[in-house]
Amino acid sequence: MTRPLAVKITCGAEAPERANQGLTVAGAAVAAGAEVSLWLTGDAVWFGVREGCPDLGLAHATPAADLVEVVRSGGRVTVCSQCATRRSITEADLVEGARIAGAASFTELVLQPDVQALVY
Repeated sequence: MTRPLAVKITCGAEAPERANQGLTVAGAAVAAGAEVSLWLTGDAVWFGVREGCPDLGLAHATPAADLVEVVRSGGRVTVCSQCATRRSITEADLVEGARIAGAASFTELVLQPDVQALVY
């Protein structure tokens, strides 16, 4: 039995290896059957934008857009409300199924029993 996993990514193309690692872990957890919630904050919010997902250009790495799709298809993608507002991103801009939510929602999630939270 797997426990729920919350993966929070706080960086984007400015830290490609760290961002890719968070996306890869989230995608691998979905593939393993875990309940995954991917939280995108700071410049990581661009990973949740339809047709705006940055190409991290990392050799030997699955493209970020493909990893987001894996998570989206089997988990939940959430974009930080303050971070989205600062970048003029609305829910209409997001990939299908993604949502915008704030710190209170993240806190509520990670305080649930058995949830494992990872921050990249």
